[in-house]
Amino acid sequence: QVQLVESGGGLVQAGGSLRLSCAASGRTFSSYAIGWFRQAPGKEREFVAAIRWSGGTTYYADSVKGRFTISRDNAKNTVYLQMNSLKPEDTAVYYCAADALNRGLIRTSERYYAYWGQGTQVTVSS
Repeated sequence: QVQLVESGGGLVQAGGSLRLSCAASGRTFSSYAIGWFRQAPGKEREFVAAIRWSGGTTYYADSVKGRFTISRDNAKNTVYLQMNSLKPEDTAVYYCAADALNRGLIRTSERYYAYWGQGTQVTVSS
């Protein structure tokens, strides 16, 4: 059974940093991409970043490019989202999700991600 468990959320002041973790288990993820999405109150869930487990190719939403970094630790089966220069508009519940890649391309639409974690709250105060 596939499990994705997020951790690392919390309250931080604007300009601060947080690192989110997504621990993956239940299958081999070598042919998958792991993505981070977020959902702010009253808004739709949006793509943040993703990484191909094999090869490490990454992709970012424009809103976080240059501030967030996604990475993976194969030995720990864990994907990280390092978030720097946080802004109040980054406040949201952050979810990690797994996508069985089609032709190896990273996809940004949540409809392709079959497995989801429970989410972790990130709150950035001004």
